[in-house]
Amino acid sequence: MKKSLLYTLLLCAALPVGCQDDNSDSPSNGNNNTSVTLPEWYYTGGELGTTHLATYNAYEQPTAAIENAGMYQSFKNGEALFEKAFNTNHTGVRKGLGPVYIRTSCIHCHPGYGHGKHIEAGTFNTNEIGNGCLLVVYDKATEAYVSWLAGMPQSHAVAPFKSPVDESMITVEWLHHTDEWGNRFPDGESYELIYPEVTIPQEAVYVYNQGYDRLGDYGVRLESTIGIYGSGLLDAISDEDIVAEWARQEKDGYMPNGLNTAYFENGTWKNYYTNTAQGGDGTPYIRRYTYAMSRGPLQDGPGANAFWNITNVTRSDRRFHYLDAAGTYALYSSKDPEVQAGFEKYIANVDPDKQYPEFWNGTLEERIYAYLTSKNLPVEVSDEEYTDLMVWHRGLAVPAARNVNDPDVQKGKKLFGEIGCAYCHRPSWTTGDDEVRDPARFFKTGSELPRYPHQKIWPYTDMVQHKLHMQNDIRTGWCRTTPLWGRGLHQRCTGAATADRLHDCRARNVLEAIMWHGDARSDARKTVENFRCLTKEERDAVIKFIDAI
Repeated sequence: MKKSLLYTLLLCAALPVGCQDDNSDSPSNGNNNTSVTLPEWYYTGGELGTTHLATYNAYEQPTAAIENAGMYQSFKNGEALFEKAFNTNHTGVRKGLGPVYIRTSCIHCHPGYGHGKHIEAGTFNTNEIGNGCLLVVYDKATEAYVSWLAGMPQSHAVAPFKSPVDESMITVEWLHHTDEWGNRFPDGESYELIYPEVTIPQEAVYVYNQGYDRLGDYGVRLESTIGIYGSGLLDAISDEDIVAEWARQEKDGYMPNGLNTAYFENGTWKNYYTNTAQGGDGTPYIRRYTYAMSRGPLQDGPGANAFWNITNVTRSDRRFHYLDAAGTYALYSSKDPEVQAGFEKYIANVDPDKQYPEFWNGTLEERIYAYLTSKNLPVEVSDEEYTDLMVWHRGLAVPAARNVNDPDVQKGKKLFGEIGCAYCHRPSWTTGDDEVRDPARFFKTGSELPRYPHQKIWPYTDMVQHKLHMQNDIRTGWCRTTPLWGRGLHQRCTGAATADRLHDCRARNVLEAIMWHGDARSDARKTVENFRCLTKEERDAVIKFIDAI
């Protein structure tokens, strides 16, 4: 008890609390020059991971662990790699973009370091910073990604190569949805629900135009990028504690859809993440990142992966191009007369000293194919640069909760628990020893990165997948519970016009996000029924709390 009180007093003493106006996000009871008592849940990222800023750059702040470890300069170097665009040069800084790519920089998808913005109806413009939506092209029969596009489809190319998908032909339409309650609460308050429908015609696919005729019956979904702040803290949660949460929910049996048996069944984790392709030794790790839980620890997680595949810039553990699984792009590009016509000039810039005989000997078709499928390409991002990027990635703090002494926020917090939101959006976790796990075996000791042992954090996620059965739902329907921490600052930090909630930013505010949980088959159905029974004042309090955390 004494230790807990001392910890609270030390953190409170570090916070300047003084005069403030009614629009301030600093904790206050509403009176000037009045100190306040801050609840434990104010410190979203614990002692080592919370930033007390609620300004436009709140998502960009380093954690105390960065400062304590003397990693600030490395953090700033990594920040520059995140923010600056890569170019098509093969010498100089931030070189090596392409030959095909998705975006030129990370910040294109993560404006203000947050998640992507809602995109308007029309064409799919990835040159616009803020369009963090990725295209998910899948086989309708199996729900697996199609093999003739990369899992994250590329819509740009460096001449003479051609983009795998012509994004000028991709259309996005927003359709209206009416739920079983007529989009209306019992007291008469109404709301709107919209969802995206995305179309990629066959003619937009490069290999189809080159003669590939096995596209099959495919569908398209949008998936927005998620906020990257606090990822290091989520990584510090132990595998054992996450497995225990899955086991608890399986035992409780509250979820109408059960749990995803592809990953967990009968108290046992079944489908581990491993890495043998990029220097790893195949050590198994539970899955914890992306909506689909396709990645394991952060050090080989979505950010580590995206830094390579979004730009197709190589590094020492990934000396090959990110292309489709079936090899169709390499095959058809090598046969394309227009690609062949420009290859000599292109490859002379890639390999001016002719260190790769396979790029120079043989027919043009053989040389192009050898280049596109090479596993030993020149390294374009140095090990030092990649380490800096991961110091930054693991070192981003979480904004503290806001307005924690507001009576409406406190009421909303209580109701959030009472109606059932807190079951899936589990408020808090305590991190483990945080021994850095590295599936690719890139980091030698783990001491190169900041660590967050034994921190009580408040991410509001159970790290489990559930189903909501939304119209035009996420691929497979299974979606890991998204952390809610910091999401209320999205508009301030990104400049977005709306709050942009849920996996494809279909919800323009918190109310719409809640009501998209209400399908009769949804794991959250009972919670939404409880929410509908609240008065408008109570519903507004829940929303105010969610925006405050």
